[in-house]
Amino acid sequence: MALMIKKGVRFDIIFFSLIFGLIGNGARGFRWGLLIDSLGERVKRSNVVLSVYGNYAINMVLPRVGEFWRCGIVAKYEKIKFTKLLGTLLVDRVMDLIVVATLTISLFVFNISFFKKYFSNNPDVLQGFYAMFTSVWMYIALAALVVVIWLLFTKWGHISVVQKGRQAMLNVWEGIKSLWKMEHKVRFFIQTILIWGGYFCYFYTTFYAFDFTRELGVRIGLIAFAMSSIGVAVPIQGAIGVWHFMVISTLICFGVAESDAAAFAFVVYAIQTMWIVILGLLSIVALPIINKEKEK
Repeated sequence: MALMIKKGVRFDIIFFSLIFGLIGNGARGFRWGLLIDSLGERVKRSNVVLSVYGNYAINMVLPRVGEFWRCGIVAKYEKIKFTKLLGTLLVDRVMDLIVVATLTISLFVFNISFFKKYFSNNPDVLQGFYAMFTSVWMYIALAALVVVIWLLFTKWGHISVVQKGRQAMLNVWEGIKSLWKMEHKVRFFIQTILIWGGYFCYFYTTFYAFDFTRELGVRIGLIAFAMSSIGVAVPIQGAIGVWHFMVISTLICFGVAESDAAAFAFVVYAIQTMWIVILGLLSIVALPIINKEKEK
């Protein structure tokens, strides 16, 4: 693979793609700021943007912990309840889910032949989905959760710990309602486009860095991007392995040799992940510096 990488990669194009990752995550910070503003709080935009960059660096070590860190650091510097921020974060993530689901369903409708080929080449993926949704244990767990919630609100409401938990849930719900209270819904929509447009360009620009993906076109780029986004949703460090599998298996369906697809995934993931970590670490260091007065 090393020889092939040296011969076939335009690293300047991959480094250029990093700008779009910066834009996408920056727009996410500004969009989160809008949600927080709707709570009646006015937050410093540099704090929310830097916390988003730091979020992704922490997630590379501890899956999903970065989201809690992000809320915690903004709660510390902006003096806002953590649970309210957690509610706005849930809105942020639900919007991601809606975008990825809409993109995937749209691509599925217009590219059924690809998905037939994909599941034919990767039957274990389809079997995994089937096993998950037909598992008795999943439905038992859901039923148990419903029973516990019912007990919390009807039978155990007098217990001090439960009362505190209920208050925390109400604060989370207050954060979730931020979307309805928001004044600048058009700006929120535009920033959502900037986020996902940035992410797509972040991914698709790298197609032009390799001879074997350069001519694949935007349609295939969108399909590969949607599949990679599904992989990112898996709660493991940086979706490592899962992201690679989704991208490699998708490119193979469009005639890219397995070794070439693996080289693409390896190089793009390595460079872009290094960028995320460096940017995140710089942000984590910068946050206490720009908030020095608040820490006194």
